[in-house]
Amino acid sequence: MVASYSGHYECVKELIMQGADINYQRETGSTALFFASQQGHHDVVKLLFEFGASTEFQTKDGGTALTVASQYGHSKVVDTLLKNGANVHDQLNDGATPLFLAAQEGHVTVIRQLLASGAKVNQAREVMPWMALPPLWMAAQMGHSEVVKVLLLRGADRDADRQDGSTALFKAALKGHSSVIEELLKFSPSLGLLKNGSTALHAAVMGGNLQSVLLLLGAHADPTLPNKNNELPADLTKSDRILKLLRPKIFDGDS
Repeated sequence: MVASYSGHYECVKELIMQGADINYQRETGSTALFFASQQGHHDVVKLLFEFGASTEFQTKDGGTALTVASQYGHSKVVDTLLKNGANVHDQLNDGATPLFLAAQEGHVTVIRQLLASGAKVNQAREVMPWMALPPLWMAAQMGHSEVVKVLLLRGADRDADRQDGSTALFKAALKGHSSVIEELLKFSPSLGLLKNGSTALHAAVMGGNLQSVLLLLGAHADPTLPNKNNELPADLTKSDRILKLLRPKIFDGDS
């Protein structure tokens, strides 16, 4: 296993020829294939498959060679794993799929591979019994605009949200991820009051990102719409630059 982790091809081959159990599991459940996949040692992964390595073994947290290769963005390894029977629907114990992990880390090539192999674009990760996170939501939070674009084009729910009602757009606005907001707006997400009693414009104002506010106003987000506390977006900032954007719009609405 150490040889596989370190990518020592010849050493791995010699150990196999000497009778090493290719599918031996550590107490954690990890195998040589898991470690080689984690570290991106593509040549070792191919060698292990030549001698009968299995993709079915899981670690104690539900991890597989495919989940870990997807998480670290090793696209060549992912391709080889899928061609050798890896299950694109593998899940960690908390529900994280290879697609979710790749979306979280921003690995666009891996995401395309997984989607082409049948990964479910809207399958959420259950972080807690009362909180599930869709891949699009996570990609938006992390600011991975290219991932967001690919997921949307492949049918991701544009208004994917957490149980608290915050959508992908709301989270991107709060974080100030302008490039993500631009991608989401192409698919006409909700700009109105969400289940959390707020709007994406409120979130952008709270985040203090001028460009995010501009983008949402340009998409006709309503600055006169109060949140559940009866606060307008303008009530949530002391930034003169943002207030100058919001207040003329409010005055126009009052006239």
